Amino acid sequence: MRNKFFYKTTISIVAVFFAVYSAAQNKTTVKATIDRSQILIGEPVRLILEADIPENEAIRFFQPDSIPHFEFLDIQKIDTSNTGNGTVLSQVIQITSFDSGHWVIPSFIFGDSIITDSIPVDVGFSPFDPGQPYHDVKDIIEVNPTEEKQKIRWWYIVAGAALLLVLLIVLFRKKKRHVIQAVEQPHDPFKEAMDKLEKLQRDKPETKQYYSRLVDVFREYIAAKKGIHSLQTTTNDFMVQLKSLHFPKEQFDSLSQSLRLSDFVKFAKYIPSAQDDKNVFDIIKNIITSIENYLNLPA
Repeated sequence: MRNKFFYKTTISIVAVFFAVYSAAQNKTTVKATIDRSQILIGEPVRLILEADIPENEAIRFFQPDSIPHFEFLDIQKIDTSNTGNGTVLSQVIQITSFDSGHWVIPSFIFGDSIITDSIPVDVGFSPFDPGQPYHDVKDIIEVNPTEEKQKIRWWYIVAGAALLLVLLIVLFRKKKRHVIQAVEQPHDPFKEAMDKLEKLQRDKPETKQYYSRLVDVFREYIAAKKGIHSLQTTTNDFMVQLKSLHFPKEQFDSLSQSLRLSDFVKFAKYIPSAQDDKNVFDIIKNIITSIENYLNLPA
């Protein structure tokens, strides 16, 4: 009698377990994840939305339109895969933020009562102290010039000497009196850049013009000192060109953030604070100074 009771009880427990398990398997599950929880301002991050829908439910998906403190950079197509028990939908959305601080991506609602977990994200600048000196910019160093390069250099010297001789002959053959003119000072890109930065800080034009002129000063200095002409290129193309200068990673990241922040200010996608104005100004001024100091080091 006892064995019969035990047998019936066991059968009932197993039946209840399989009923609960089957119900769980037939319920829609959703998930939202990101590939990292800490990003630099303007840095892209991947948001992944997933939904596992059983066969007995209608196919549907999230419809995200905006996220507070974040901007959509790219929304990929919804990927669909069939399983033995239903359909799995997933979508990758590339987002970024230009608001520094600790933010939370809110839960996404799926249907009437199913929601994802919220996701915390920290957004900030890379550590930067304008008072600290920069590392020297690494430039190309020629070691043991080849004989052919030496020959070319001698040809330049000979050509320069010949040109100088012709100029002296022309000057001495002139019969009329010459007016002594002041010797024109050589063009100094560094002094010109510093003067423009000082004037920009003194005049402090409206925000868009301030950032536009600040970036132009840097682009013009780089063109004069390094031969990188970038006034007609996008920020992304400009950053690719600057990689040839071999900036230290921390310095390159700070410059990249400043240039991208300037773009968003100019296109009215971001309203900077007074601290943002100072940070970007200090970054560009110190990088120009760092490049100039390195170029003037004794050989």
